Amino acid sequence: MRQRVFELRNAVLRQFAATLAVSTLVLLVGLGGAFAQSGAPAPDQGKAAAQPADAAKDAAQNQRRTDEFAEAAQVVNGPAGNPECVWLGRRVVRLMWRDDLDTAFRHLDLYDRFGCPGGHIQAAFRCLTRFGGQIDPKVAETLDSRVHACWINPASQPQQAAATASQPAAATAANSQPPQPAASPSPAASPSPAPSK
Repeated sequence: MRQRVFELRNAVLRQFAATLAVSTLVLLVGLGGAFAQSGAPAPDQGKAAAQPADAAKDAAQNQRRTDEFAEAAQVVNGPAGNPECVWLGRRVVRLMWRDDLDTAFRHLDLYDRFGCPGGHIQAAFRCLTRFGGQIDPKVAETLDSRVHACWINPASQPQQAAATASQPAAATAANSQPPQPAASPSPAASPSPAPSK
């Protein structure tokens, strides 16, 4: 009889352990679903709200780039106006300005492989050094816009330097001419005598 009691007790304990395991599993699955449906915003929901603003910003930036490439193709003659040459060349000039010469040389190798003219990079960088005082290192857009302007027209001069250079040149030109004598006043026309009758 004792053996039967032990068997019954073991059967009850086994049944209780199985019931406890199943109920624990159901409870964990239910809690996981409750956490997933809670009101706390998931990181993806915050990104989804910011996504339209980022998409509009990206679209505007892509349009600006396309316009810059089209402008370069119209203004710059030869292969320096090709989009790949414009993109790589401006990037090389920007990297050289920031003293990242290793990366600039790697980009320059790609620039050469596309058959782009190396002299245009030299001219654009020379132009950029003329505008050094006007570039704000904290605002990336000033550097980018100046690099693009120098790529389009490597012979451009800074406004202040061009204005001060033209003033002394005009003063020097005025000083180098020999002084002209003052013009004498032209005689007034005298009335002609009336014919006699």
